[in-house]
Amino acid sequence: MSIATEPQHALLRAPETAETTEWVARVDALAPLVEEHRKAGEEQRFTPPVVMDALRAAGLHRMWVSREFGGGQVSVATGSAVIQALGRLDGSLAWQIAVQGAISRISDYLPEPTSRKLFQESSGLVIGGVNPAGAAEIVDGGFRLSGRWSNASGYAHADWIICTAFVTEGGERVVSAAGVPEIRMLFIPKSETQVYDTWYTIGLKGTGSNDFSVPETFVPREFTVSNTDLFASPPARPSRAHAAAYYDFGVGAPAVALGIAQDALASFKELAAAKTPTGSATGLAASHTTQEKLARLEMQVRIAELLLADAVHEVSEHGENGGESLSALVRVTAASVAEHAVAAVNGLYQLAGSSSLFAKSRLERCFRDVNSSTKHITVSSSHFETVGQYLLGGPLVYRR
Repeated sequence: MSIATEPQHALLRAPETAETTEWVARVDALAPLVEEHRKAGEEQRFTPPVVMDALRAAGLHRMWVSREFGGGQVSVATGSAVIQALGRLDGSLAWQIAVQGAISRISDYLPEPTSRKLFQESSGLVIGGVNPAGAAEIVDGGFRLSGRWSNASGYAHADWIICTAFVTEGGERVVSAAGVPEIRMLFIPKSETQVYDTWYTIGLKGTGSNDFSVPETFVPREFTVSNTDLFASPPARPSRAHAAAYYDFGVGAPAVALGIAQDALASFKELAAAKTPTGSATGLAASHTTQEKLARLEMQVRIAELLLADAVHEVSEHGENGGESLSALVRVTAASVAEHAVAAVNGLYQLAGSSSLFAKSRLERCFRDVNSSTKHITVSSSHFETVGQYLLGGPLVYRR
């Protein structure tokens, strides 16, 4: 049985659409290949090309891109299901596709010729640094970019790199009347960057999220987007894939954590069915303590599934008019899903006893990956504070 599929005796699930069923089946078909190369990805700290090539051939890296730009333009729900399915197979792989999915949403903001060049004329990933660093000096026709960025997940398989930078003029940062620095996202060919071997981590080892730098290069304005624009719905046009704002599309990272938690549940059940603890006359699955704790942990995951499904529904229905209420819901849901996923995986890791200590255990990897994936700002617990401020009548800020 593939871990990507629902385990036997799973609680009932809501019916899926034909689209979701088809796209998750694409993941299931890749399961043997992913499992064959999963260890190699961890050891070399990036996904083997044969695996990423198969994912690209299945269209998973372009699933949220408009059909006008060669993408699948699947629903938010289908994309979330695909990432969860990948998370059940390999957290590192799920993370890279989630990151690619998020960045691909900028295709609805870029000029159409630019989006075609990045996402249709190129088959590689479009990834990079989304945290502001470096400088984008204003020059005729665009910007002169330089700087260094971190955590470029999927760099080994990318053709284009995004660099989020502070806009400068005459060497000084450009700021608004309120004192807020102007930030832009700029897209450049990977060939114009220098990579650094920095990705030595506890979890998500196979993402290859190394640092990279740009000594200095010219970026035409049409290959850039203002960060401020990404908080609003993309402009209405026939080629638009989704109405939701870039920053309201934060369902990828929590879907990764949720998929890892689903993997941990299935892995624990297989372990419990086969294990008899030392000194015990009965198997682990026959223990009343195990049964009670497993049911509670199952519901931790179920709660996370329902929370994410609700947020996905709201993004789909109110992406264009949800405003700050939608933004607040997405952020606090992402943080909540992460908390439930981590609690479930950590609980299962403990419940498995010494069996989860070894690298051959799926639970050992789930433990490392879920605790690594939830360090991202998208699922940060800081959202509870900022959304709480909003619920009490204050402004909704992303981080403070």
